[in-house]
Amino acid sequence: MKNTIIGVDLAKDVIQVCVYTNKNVHSNNEMTPSDLIDFLANSKSLTIVFEACGTSNFWKQKAISLGHDARLISAKLVAAVRQNQKTDRNDALAIIQAALLPDVTFISGKSIEQQQLQSIMRLRELCVKQKTASGNQLTALLLEFNIKVSSRNGGLKGAIESTLENAENGLSFEFREALDMAWKQYLLVTQSIKTYDDCLEKAMETHPDCKKLLKLEGVGTLNAINLYIALGCAELGVFEKGKDASACIGLTPVQYSSGGKTRLGSIGKYVKNSILRSQLITGAMSAVNHATNREARTTKDQWIKAMVERRGKKCTAVALANKTVRTAYAMLTQNTEYKAELI
Repeated sequence: MKNTIIGVDLAKDVIQVCVYTNKNVHSNNEMTPSDLIDFLANSKSLTIVFEACGTSNFWKQKAISLGHDARLISAKLVAAVRQNQKTDRNDALAIIQAALLPDVTFISGKSIEQQQLQSIMRLRELCVKQKTASGNQLTALLLEFNIKVSSRNGGLKGAIESTLENAENGLSFEFREALDMAWKQYLLVTQSIKTYDDCLEKAMETHPDCKKLLKLEGVGTLNAINLYIALGCAELGVFEKGKDASACIGLTPVQYSSGGKTRLGSIGKYVKNSILRSQLITGAMSAVNHATNREARTTKDQWIKAMVERRGKKCTAVALANKTVRTAYAMLTQNTEYKAELI
């Protein structure tokens, strides 16, 4: 690092900037966002460390465009290092103290393209949750009137349409109007999901690195984009090996070793990106089922069949997801294509 390090604690309206130079704190003052931009534009090349948060990607991109060495650091690490009570001044100073730790790992951050893809994914995820919640609510409300939703009568759509069309069920006009509006909302959310899926499909065409991940077993559009966001960073060096990336996603056994004894447990229950891990395992399970229902054509199929016989399908799906992440990391770092090894 350079002799001068700037620790920046970001907030919406006020930003705390701590200047550390020649092993001393030179200043620790508040700035507005416009003041910080002027400060970055008028300063020579500096090492600037931002605490990772909602706006940190924007500020990192801005600092790099102005010729600075910008880095992101984990908020959890900063909280562990911070001394005394939580204030903006103490947080900014703790950012510098955490950045000076030996072998500290910085967060790579995201490019503006990855931010846009991630935003579409988040919008889609919210719509999926809203669709599930709306469907469950409508099903439960209809059951209050002994109207059961069944696939034999057209599912939820058939139950609602028959309820609205039945003039002899004793339901009031106001309730029918409210039920009709709730159904239209459900359809609108469903259409929104389709629109987001179309946006993701079109976006993949402009990202060749993302598109080539589709060749991996159990990887569709959503998993390819998620892997590209998680691994296809501007600074892939944040992970030294593919297994480090897999461990970060939560696909490796949790290690608890002490006194020279190595203990490996199951995969961690709590991970930062549980949705990514869940989707990877779901895609891997689909690939496992497909491979076990036909004759092996590749060495990967042979490995899956042997693994299923030893450990079962669930463990095999997790192991395959682990392999998928490590392979995707190698493809992105080495700029290679995936080709299944035929028997």
